[in-house]
Amino acid sequence: MSDVLKKKLEEEIRALEHELNHLLPAEIKTARAHGDLSENAEYHAAKERQGMVNARLGQLAQRLAEISLVNFNNIPRDRVAFGSTVVLHDITKHTEVRYKIVTSEDADVASGRISTSSPIGRALIGKQEGDSVTVQTPAGQREFEIRKLTTIHDEAESMTKADEA
Repeated sequence: MSDVLKKKLEEEIRALEHELNHLLPAEIKTARAHGDLSENAEYHAAKERQGMVNARLGQLAQRLAEISLVNFNNIPRDRVAFGSTVVLHDITKHTEVRYKIVTSEDADVASGRISTSSPIGRALIGKQEGDSVTVQTPAGQREFEIRKLTTIHDEAESMTKADEA
């Protein structure tokens, strides 16, 4: 999982660096050729974009550094943590929902991927199968029971066994 996320971040960094070092300088040069810069909308738009690209590159570099520091050996094998997949029973609605705990960049609630920093993600971190959690969400308070827990280590073992078969 970490390798996939690193690759995704590195690809975005490469694309932004190309834009910053090749495309935007050409746009700025062309806009300067139009004359008066004080009323030159193309010039101001390109300069503004240059600032946004620089800021995003800084964010991506910082996130890449953080992810590189994650020691997967420190992720618990019996508790909800980054990379875990949980099947929850919504006690109020009497339904089951399945979530994978991911980074904020990979979060997509519609696909069942919630961030470690989301209200439900934060409530689940450190819990075990059978535990109940109460979560204050924007839609109100919800109570869940953890019915099934698959950690990142369990998934890695499953993949290794599948590759060996």
